[in-house]
This record gives sequence, structure tokens and C-alpha cells, in this order.
Amino acid sequence: MLLFDPLTVRRALKVSAIIGTLLLAINQGDLIAAGYWPPLWKILLTYIVPYAVSSYSTAALLRDQARRS
Repeated sequence: MLLFDPLTVRRALKVSAIIGTLLLAINQGDLIAAGYWPPLWKILLTYIVPYAVSSYSTAALLRDQARRS
């Protein structure tokens, strides 16, 4: 399955780390700067959403490339 292809997973992890951290800083930065942590579910979702989008996009690209060749 293309969603578990090593290329897909590597790309999604990189995107999730970068974009998730940026989104966490934007959305929860004031709370963290005040010394508090947001609920764990908010932190997890902040990283899971970019991972899911990147995984889907990469898998779709690999599928389209396989169809053309």
C-alpha cells in the first residue's frame, strides 16, 4: 500500500515535524510562553493533520506516476 511506502512515510514525517511545530507555535505559543501546556489531544492533532495531508499527497503522486509508466 502506497501510504506505508518508505518514501511516503519519510516525507510525511519531515513535513509533520516542520509544519506541526510551526502550527503549534502559532496556535498555542502564547499558552506555552506563559508556562502552560495545551491539552495533549491538541498537540497530537497539530502533528497528525500535516502527516495525513502529506501522506495522501505523496501516495497520490506515486500512484499517478505508476499509472503513467
